[in-house]
Amino acid sequence: MTQNGPPRADPGPGDLKKILLIRLRRIGDIIMTTPAVALLKTRLPGASLTYLVEEPYRRLVEGNPYLDRVIVVKKNQKFRDFVKLILQVRAEGYDALLDFHGGPRASWITFFSKARLKIGYRIKHKGFLYDIRVPRGREEGDEGGFVHSVENHANLVRALGIAFDESAIPPLVHPDPTKEEAQRIRKILEEKGALRSKNVVLHIGAGNEFRDWGIENITGLVRRLARLPGLKIVMVGSASEVDQRAETDILEELAAAGASDSQNIISLVGLLNLIELKEVIARAALFVGPDSGPMHVAASTSTPIVAYFGPTLPAHFAPWKAKAIFIEKAMDCRPCKQRRCVTADFRCLRSITPDEVFAACRNFLIPSTSPEGSSD
Repeated sequence: MTQNGPPRADPGPGDLKKILLIRLRRIGDIIMTTPAVALLKTRLPGASLTYLVEEPYRRLVEGNPYLDRVIVVKKNQKFRDFVKLILQVRAEGYDALLDFHGGPRASWITFFSKARLKIGYRIKHKGFLYDIRVPRGREEGDEGGFVHSVENHANLVRALGIAFDESAIPPLVHPDPTKEEAQRIRKILEEKGALRSKNVVLHIGAGNEFRDWGIENITGLVRRLARLPGLKIVMVGSASEVDQRAETDILEELAAAGASDSQNIISLVGLLNLIELKEVIARAALFVGPDSGPMHVAASTSTPIVAYFGPTLPAHFAPWKAKAIFIEKAMDCRPCKQRRCVTADFRCLRSITPDEVFAACRNFLIPSTSPEGSSD
């Protein structure tokens, strides 16, 4: 942890009455800040916490019991709207600001905020924007290996002068559904015949091709799961063209193969908001999918998880404090920045077989051994 410039009298924890937290996007990244938010509020119960987030992700923090206020901004702001936001933030007179994001817009909001104490990550060419810079992960010479993203965010809280052990970092926090949302989910599941069945929630979408397990792999897993007695597979994903195309391809492949148990496959692709997704997962026996936003939503419930990792590492992004099995392949090119696949075939993820994932699923669906996080 470093501090820029000459010695300064930073406000201590007892002086912090108004704190602004910034994480603009995306699903998993926002959810992984929530333990830090909970830690901050429980250590400073008298402080008012405000969270700044982009519009598509507001439901991830609205209703969070540890937040006092949420500021929502458009994903693509015009310059004049950005200036209005800066003026609004400056007028609030925040005692401290924690930039969980570190992106260009979040960094400049932090710089112009007039907060008495600005804390962010030690990122190249951005050090001058913060009063205190915290390393993201281990620095050279530090003991230990990788640092989980949740722990990185908690370290920003520690930079405020708040002491705690890693064991004190709480689980993920995801707001509960409203009465209307809970009733809607109950109705959808009842209409689909999945209200009282044993369900496996399968995330079929992929935010990018680096997270795409492949239709052939997903279909192979669906076939295996659908043969288990009394089980229904609930496919989830966003309303994006990618997710809906995947849904169509899976159903078409199953039909072409003459799958006799296709009635056990239910699609909720594009039908759920982020809170309703949590409700569906919370009612399920298992969640299966790639390292993704929905995986972290699942980690905020008690539902066990089987997750397959490609370009990212469980050491950074494993489901936090969740009952989970993760599957990964040891390759020299992992982790990568997901800009170009050096092997051009995304083998880090797609070489994971349906049989490997199905075997992990059986640990939860037909328990015989104690499941643990694993890698191949």
